[in-house]
Amino acid sequence: MSRCTTPGPTTLPFIGNMHQLIWNKSSVFRWIHRVLDETAGAGALTLKLGSVHVIVVACPEIAREVLRRNEAAFFSRPATFASNLFSYGYKSTSLTVVEDQWKKMKRVLTSEVLSPALESQLHGRRVLEADHLVRSVHGQLKLTPGDCIDIRHVARHFCGNIIRRLVFGKRCFGESPGADEQEHVDALFTLVNYVYSFCVSDYYPGLVGLDLDGHEKVAKGVMSTLDRLHGPLIDERVREWSQRRKAGNDRRDVADILDVLVSLEDADGQPVLSMDEIKAQTVELMFGSVVYPSNTVEWALAEMMNRPDVMQKAIDELDAVVGKESLVQESDIPKLNYLKSCIREAFRLHPYHAINAPRVAMEDTTIAGYLIPKDSHVIVSRIGLGKNSKVWPEPLEFRPERHLGDGAAAVVLAEPDLRFITFGTGRRGCPGVSLGTSFTMVLFARLLQGFSWTKPPGIGGINLQESPTSLALAAPLVLQAEPRLAPHLYA
Repeated sequence: MSRCTTPGPTTLPFIGNMHQLIWNKSSVFRWIHRVLDETAGAGALTLKLGSVHVIVVACPEIAREVLRRNEAAFFSRPATFASNLFSYGYKSTSLTVVEDQWKKMKRVLTSEVLSPALESQLHGRRVLEADHLVRSVHGQLKLTPGDCIDIRHVARHFCGNIIRRLVFGKRCFGESPGADEQEHVDALFTLVNYVYSFCVSDYYPGLVGLDLDGHEKVAKGVMSTLDRLHGPLIDERVREWSQRRKAGNDRRDVADILDVLVSLEDADGQPVLSMDEIKAQTVELMFGSVVYPSNTVEWALAEMMNRPDVMQKAIDELDAVVGKESLVQESDIPKLNYLKSCIREAFRLHPYHAINAPRVAMEDTTIAGYLIPKDSHVIVSRIGLGKNSKVWPEPLEFRPERHLGDGAAAVVLAEPDLRFITFGTGRRGCPGVSLGTSFTMVLFARLLQGFSWTKPPGIGGINLQESPTSLALAAPLVLQAEPRLAPHLYA
């Protein structure tokens, strides 16, 4: 017989646990996980925020029941102020709350934007950015005191440059990189921090507009920045294709992802996507491509600096597979199993966001013997899965070898069994596994192959403290670098 709900802290009339959420506002996810730890391994926790049940899942078996076996019952997303704003009224793929809209945008993504054909067509642009990465770091060594490199800056801007080049056909908004690109990257990280951030008005809709916790102002600021930077490029491209259609000259081959989104036509020759759909999907491509790869690579390098044996194994694999006479390429990734294990371990131990995007129960559903009431929000904890001691021995240790298995099969970054979360799983999992793997692995492998990394003088070990407001490193990772390849490879 089903129990009413999963265990949880005592609630108050009308507000439930909202008072505790407000008291812990600066770090809600850490408070949630402290409460989760106190449930003595139940694997799930129920909070009551206003009238909404919020179920937090920290057990792979329960996560698989929610996201795979009962996915249809948990298909939708919560309607929140930020997710509505960031998706231009739920027009994008991952944030939409409407199944028909999701089907439309998912079809566009899988068959057009993330198709193998377009990925192959844009390969040269990704190579240009990978080459620029190595040259840029090499050039910085001559300009920085003590040959120190800010890994966070390098990683975030590599990811920003490459996705802008793929989407807009240009790596920067003006003639040369500057403040706009920094604002762009900062806005994307803020978006991820605020998209599902337990805003009070999300549970009391009558409070929307009062902005009691300041979330609405921040979300509007993010969209102001993105509209200012993306808007003129999208408007210009839409006008261009509209003029081509009117002139009967719309047969130009697409040059980038924005061309794909703008040029799609139905059987009557009308655009498939509205302006808001194009803008929403552009934003979604941007934040998914910048935030998660750059954070993972920064954490992987930070952990490896405290584990010289792991660093040496990774370098040895690169030298054996690629050598030192040419730069590592995307085609080498399938053979770099130890490097992929390092990245998997960083995903497991150091996700950027503590929770996965929430789901909404569309009907009363029983999961693991618990009754999940209709309209409940179900959240899978990235921390709870990745650091689950029942799944991972010594879960706080950085041990890439745990992902190698018997060595017979190639290591992949995806984790369909939900022992931790990389690209998600099921119908609403990330469709960009191939591109995401490429971004992450090329960044990681080029930095490791191109340079020998050491701690700055006077530092005994890298401080692995997390930021108070996210799971990123509290301070940017700064390391000394020395070129380890022939000079012509940096030219």
